[in-house]
Amino acid sequence: MTTILVTGGTGTLGRLVAERLRADGHEVRVLSRHTQPYAVDLREGGGALDAAVTGVDTIVHCASAQKGDEQAAANLIRAARGAGVRHLVYISIVGVDRVPLRYYKSKLAVERLVEESGLGWTVLRATQFHDLLVMVLQGLSKLPVLFLPAGVRDQPVEVAEVADRLVELAAGAPAGRVEDLGGPETRTFESLARAYLKASGRRRAVVNVPLWGAAYRGFRSGGHLTPQRAVGKGTFEEYLVGRFGGGQVRTGSGRSQA
Repeated sequence: MTTILVTGGTGTLGRLVAERLRADGHEVRVLSRHTQPYAVDLREGGGALDAAVTGVDTIVHCASAQKGDEQAAANLIRAARGAGVRHLVYISIVGVDRVPLRYYKSKLAVERLVEESGLGWTVLRATQFHDLLVMVLQGLSKLPVLFLPAGVRDQPVEVAEVADRLVELAAGAPAGRVEDLGGPETRTFESLARAYLKASGRRRAVVNVPLWGAAYRGFRSGGHLTPQRAVGKGTFEEYLVGRFGGGQVRTGSGRSQA
């Protein structure tokens, strides 16, 4: 088995990736800003990063932030090249090349750095995690009225399924840009919000509000969706049952809801 470094290895996705890699018998190093022995801020790099990648065969790059991702990736790639790392696996987001959101633009720039790194590389794009969708809805539902972006659909995916796919890719040879991983259903944002409200026991009026700007148009046109790659199995309702308990799981035969 190989030595694999997981950046962001204490986060929602990275933690699961590290656990699964260890269960498969790999030696796993978890890199995060505050976890010893590999406590490293990738945006700063330096000797601690060089030490973390020394002797590593594969890196699974799950670390991400709202700012500094490109510098972090550049530092990681520089250290990986110096250490002779064989394979760099990067998790990106479906739609980074179609939705002009600042964070998405940064993720796309990191993809290009990975592709031009001179390392063996693999990039997987996934749709948004159930966990993130719930976090967004929790924030929106703090008001008495739940305001939603009108005309937007979503395709959330179970984070554990993304972790499983990353582990599979990390154990294999560099594969370049692989097929996207999307959740099993493309749903209106309103239907997802109402499912969340029901599961969490919250009562809110739901109002769809037209927005403006290029990013909103990108989301409204479905640039962040991959219906042709609806390969995930876990539905949003199944996630909600696990998160909040009770409720009734939606088990309709269709792949989408109007």
